[in-house]
Amino acid sequence: MFTSEHGDEESLAAELARAIEKRFGFPVDVLVRDHAYLRAVAEACPFPAADLEPKQLHVTYFSAPVDEERFAPVDRSAFRPEEFRLGDRALYLYAPDGLGRSRLAEALARPRVNKGLTATTRNWNTVTRLVELTGA
Repeated sequence: MFTSEHGDEESLAAELARAIEKRFGFPVDVLVRDHAYLRAVAEACPFPAADLEPKQLHVTYFSAPVDEERFAPVDRSAFRPEEFRLGDRALYLYAPDGLGRSRLAEALARPRVNKGLTATTRNWNTVTRLVELTGA
């Protein structure tokens, strides 16, 4: 987490990516999101977050908008009771046994589904903590 008085999300992400590569010698994809966006994603959660354990609920933040067509190759019924729903440059994943055991998470991470996107996934504890930290 950092603060900045200038730049949009994309230019700040590019600047951070260059700094990381210069410092550590390898490229890293970077996403930058502000407090308003992080709060909006948390508030728009389509699953009953208060009723779930944080390990059961995850948000994947994407570098660009995503639509249902991108995920058409994923047979949602084959992964029940796991499920996902889309939001604003985000995907909400309900995985009752946790992300590490999620077959749906594995299917969603396949290159044919997420081609051309930078993505990062966080559990619900981290989602809400990021909202708190960036709001201060």
